[in-house]
Amino acid sequence: MRNKHKATMVFLYTCFFALISCVLMASPYKRVVSHGIATDDILLALANPGQIASLSHLAHSAYAYNAALAKRYPMLKNSSAENILSFNPDLVLLTSFSSPESVAILKRSGVKLYIVEKYESLEDVYTTLLEVGDLLGQRQKAEILIASCRSRVNSLAKALEGVKPVRVILAAEYSFISGTNTTFQELCDHAGAINVAAEAGISGIAPIPSEKMLSWKIDYLIGWQEPGSKMTERLKAVAPFRFLDAYKQGKLIEMPGALFMTTSHHRVTAFEMLARILHPERFQDK
Repeated sequence: MRNKHKATMVFLYTCFFALISCVLMASPYKRVVSHGIATDDILLALANPGQIASLSHLAHSAYAYNAALAKRYPMLKNSSAENILSFNPDLVLLTSFSSPESVAILKRSGVKLYIVEKYESLEDVYTTLLEVGDLLGQRQKAEILIASCRSRVNSLAKALEGVKPVRVILAAEYSFISGTNTTFQELCDHAGAINVAAEAGISGIAPIPSEKMLSWKIDYLIGWQEPGSKMTERLKAVAPFRFLDAYKQGKLIEMPGALFMTTSHHRVTAFEMLARILHPERFQDK
């Protein structure tokens, strides 16, 4: 009986010290600064409030999906390394399009950096969520968020099963268009749409093929909302959009900029929104 009691005590002590070791190994960062809107989204979703030292200088803007929530936290005045370091961070979340000069200064400062290199697909976002979750000591939160996103994407796919895809292109006042391997392509893939630019062989972000575009069969032009201006007026200044039948017929879809341009997990909400706009008959009972 004494040996059994001794074995039980050894087991309990082993479990206790294993638990303490796990807690010590987690060592979550205490002062985290986000440099961009996408990393703002991730930080707000995963971090404990006390871990957030500052969000990006765009965190309170119309392009931030979580602008209302972000107003609870300090915001960078600009994107400079000097401003970031003024918050005494122990971890800075950056993106691949952060200023190289700022990144270089931050590296020399010795602060821990995490750079989001890939964001084109949801799988890229899931990888980022898990890695940032580990850094913050919030792995479980990341896993729960990913599971929720996967469930919503699966439900959307079931709702759109067998639907006739709508033919669309990205339309903006800039002289570029989105083909395959872009966030717009993924939006189309999940919302029951065909990206006509991708169908025409365009990959990535490319200059608008003005003459070729006039021969494309396009049902809708999709863009994002700009404060104080209408998509119709913005596209009027860019050939060949104003010559397309879809433009003349007013078949334009303006999505909130904060959703349309997001590179975080909030793109799932964009999928759902566009799917409901393009295929309302599939969501009448929901």
